[in-house]
Formats: sequence, C-alpha cells, structure tokens
Amino acid sequence: MSVADSGSRRFSFITGSTPDTEALPEEAHPDPGLADVLTLQRRAAASASVESERALYQDTLAEYLWARDVAGLSPRSLESLVQPVLEICSFYDVVPWHLTPRQFDQYFAGPGKRPRHATMRTKINKIDLYFAFLEQRYAGEIHRRFGTVVQSPVDPFNRPVHRGDFGLRIPPSARATKEFFAAWRQVLPSARKYPVAVRNYVMSKLTYLSGVRATELCGVALGDVHWENGQWGRFLVHGKGAGGSGPRDREAFLFQEGRELLWWYVEEVRGEFTGDPCDPRAPLFPSERLPQGLVGAELLLPSPVVADTFRRALKLASLEHLRGPVTVLFPHLLRHACATHNYEAGMPLWDVQVLLGHRWASTTVGYLATAKGDPERASLESSRRAVRRLSVEA
Repeated sequence: MSVADSGSRRFSFITGSTPDTEALPEEAHPDPGLADVLTLQRRAAASASVESERALYQDTLAEYLWARDVAGLSPRSLESLVQPVLEICSFYDVVPWHLTPRQFDQYFAGPGKRPRHATMRTKINKIDLYFAFLEQRYAGEIHRRFGTVVQSPVDPFNRPVHRGDFGLRIPPSARATKEFFAAWRQVLPSARKYPVAVRNYVMSKLTYLSGVRATELCGVALGDVHWENGQWGRFLVHGKGAGGSGPRDREAFLFQEGRELLWWYVEEVRGEFTGDPCDPRAPLFPSERLPQGLVGAELLLPSPVVADTFRRALKLASLEHLRGPVTVLFPHLLRHACATHNYEAGMPLWDVQVLLGHRWASTTVGYLATAKGDPERASLESSRRAVRRLSVEA
C-alpha cells in the first residue's frame, strides 16, 4: 500500500468523509461502513426529543438509587442522595449531562449558596458521585443517542476542600458546666412553662452526660429507653452512620446521674404533655404544640421536639446561667464537653469512642483537642503498672 492510500484511509476513518475518489484506483476506495454509522448517530442525536432525554434521566436516577441501596445505604440516605441533583437540574430546567461548570458555579455562588460550607460540600460531593455513575454506566448510551459527552461540572477549580469549617471547639470547663446546670435547675420552678423548661433542661443534661447529638436525642421514643440494660440503663438512638451510609442504631449510656434525672422526668413531668405517656411509640421529648388540625385530639401521638427548638433553648439558658470564658452553648459543644471531661477524668480513649458512637478513634481524638493531659501522672501510672507486672512474674 502506498503512502497516499494509507493517508486516504486514515482521513476517511477520522472524519467519516471520503477524499476525491476519481483520483484513486478502485481498490483504494474507503470502506463506507464507519461513515454510515457516524451519519446514523448524528441523525439519531438530531432527532432525539426532550422527552426521551428526560425519560433517560429518570431511569438513571432510579438505577443509581438501586445501586446505592445494594451498597448498603439506609433509606434516609437514599432520599437525600439525589436531592442536590434534582435541585440544580430543576433550577436550570436541564438534564444533568447538559449542565456546565459555569452554571454549576453560578448556582452555588448565588441561589444555591449556604451559610455552612459543610452543607455545600456535601451537596457538591453528591452531585459529583452521581456524575461518576453516569460516566461509568451511561456515557456511551448518552453520547450515542444524544451526541453529548458526559462530564461532571465539578472540576479541579470548584471541587470543595475540607478546610475545617468550625475551627477549634472549646467547651467550658467541668466546673463551669457543673455550675451552669446547677444554676439552671434552681430556676426551673419559677419558669413560665414548667414542663417545657424541664424538658429542655433534661435534654441538655442528657446530651452532656451521654454525648448524643441533638437530632439523635429528639428522635428517642419512650419505648427506646431500656432501664434494665447495663448497670444504670441505656436508650436507643438512631446514630449517624460512618462514611455517609446513613443512620445506624446504637445504645447510648445514661450513667447513674442520667438514670435518676430521666426517671424523675418520666415520672413527674412527661405526663404534662399531650398524648399517652404510656405508649412506647410516643416521643420521650414531645413538642408542646400540636398541628392546627389536631388540637384537642389527646389520643394521637404528639410530634417530637425539633432540634432547632432544643438549640435555641440551650443557647438562651447558657447566656443566662453560664459563667466563664465560654458564654454560649449548643448541643454539639456539650458533646465535645462530654468527651473532654470524661477523658480528663481518666476514661480511656477507647471508652470515649464507644460513648460517642464513633467508628474510628481518630474521629474521637478530634473531640479532645482541648483536653488537658498530664504527662507526669501518665508516667507514674506507667511505672506502677510495670512494677505490678514484674512483681507478678517474679
């Protein structure tokens, strides 16, 4: 084959067109098969309707959720997995593979911007993960049917970086925390809404003693409290799953102080709220308000208090009763205080990890950034353990 013949065939393979065939011998005519395929693909892309693209878009969402369900994600995580994709595609009224990085940047710098960087980072990562699924399973079909190359709008320039959203959380000292709860409890009898004030106080104290999150505590039902488990009883919470896998049930610890406090609340105060206090499905910490259409329906289950209401009550109480350099409390700071104060009191790191429900010890270490270590005491304890071990061996 001559150089001219080779060049002619290469040109027809790349472009799908043929050079001047009159100047070529008959045996040098290029094979028209590939050109026909390319022509059919262009015609299919030109004739593709908006409805067919939207139908495929819905199919990809369904298959993506099936795949993540097989991977082991909880139903709640599955619901939130595609929400950012639906949100931005609905805003621009486009299917995902027509979304450009410029549109993506304009949305998250404008109407999609959130005060918390962590919220935006979570949404962007979910969108990027969905596009990875499209590229892996549907890139060929989308290009063949619609002539569009699937490419994630999340590129190296707008990809979020974890930059330490909250900085260093400094909880109050153990002494300041103890004085805060003591001062708060003294004013409970004079509260305008006594049951509500007690509920907020008990929730805050349990958060500090058990290290649970606000959303976990709000979701606890009366039947989730197991007084007979362990030494002082435990309660079931729908904990946060590792790696974004969704809520996972775990047992939270009451300890002696928490058991006495919760028993007093259930016996003396819980019945002041609407609903049947003996129903195990009823929320342990109910809201004082009923929906407008359910006013007067005493037998219906009340809704649990929402986490934002709990946060506001704790903030107001801390501004009034907390003394020291830390003047404002929120539930997650009490979680940090629980880890820090227990660790400083001698609880091993492994036990603090179990208390907080962490999967990795490295996560727990992040909660102990302000813990005051005592190298001298640790050295003495290590020496005593070595002496005891050698004595036993001798």
